[in-house]
Amino acid sequence: MIDIGVNLTHPSLLKELESNQFQWQENGVENIIAIASDLEESIQITQLSNQYKGIYHTLGCHPHHADSWQADSATKIKTLFQQSNKVVAIGETGLDFNRNYSTQVNQIKAFHDQIALSKTLSSPLYLHERDAEDSLLGILNEHFDKNVPGVLHCFTASKETLKRYLDIGLYIGITGWICDERRGQELQEAIKYIPKDRILMETDAPYLLPRDIRPRPKKNHPKFLPHIIKQAAFFAEIEESELIQLSIENTQRLFAIKGIGTH
Repeated sequence: MIDIGVNLTHPSLLKELESNQFQWQENGVENIIAIASDLEESIQITQLSNQYKGIYHTLGCHPHHADSWQADSATKIKTLFQQSNKVVAIGETGLDFNRNYSTQVNQIKAFHDQIALSKTLSSPLYLHERDAEDSLLGILNEHFDKNVPGVLHCFTASKETLKRYLDIGLYIGITGWICDERRGQELQEAIKYIPKDRILMETDAPYLLPRDIRPRPKKNHPKFLPHIIKQAAFFAEIEESELIQLSIENTQRLFAIKGIGTH
């Protein structure tokens, strides 16, 4: 299995990383993709991926940190990209108009720059959206290159929203949100409409702890990916083994990862 969304620099995972990696690998999660949220984190996870087998990564700036995006940020990301053979996407980028930790103007600017960088480097986009569906889709419809695809990370919405993202060619990341009997109801229905060649699986650890795990841990962890896959397969009405294989094949195709687990 491969977890396409891990916040690896969070203290709960970074501390005793070797032990944490052993735990997720012991549970069948051979590989993870570590998500970058800003330039500093991009540098850090590049170093970690070079040090540890089975860890791939993104490079980019999360909309929460868009206020830190500077005129030379794209150039710095490009330099890091050229120094790593385990970077798989540009992001986590996109728009978050729910919390607005950065101004919407700066979020849009950073997003535009990272779309351009994705095209220049022929590297997929790793996308985040919250309360900004129309704005994000408007920008993507104008600038998105289907020859350089992307994934909408941590999808939680309805089948109607799903269709809009599928129509522009995005892959869809499914998290433990689907395990929530109350908040996850829309997703539990929508997952049936995700084409088999577009679904990816992730934990977003240490966030989005599946609420049905007992006894309930304090934090989410990549080792819980099999539990998420079990629930996702149930609602998608397919076998767990099929969903595992689909998610591996789709991850390899989207991120152009060859020989998963050999680096």
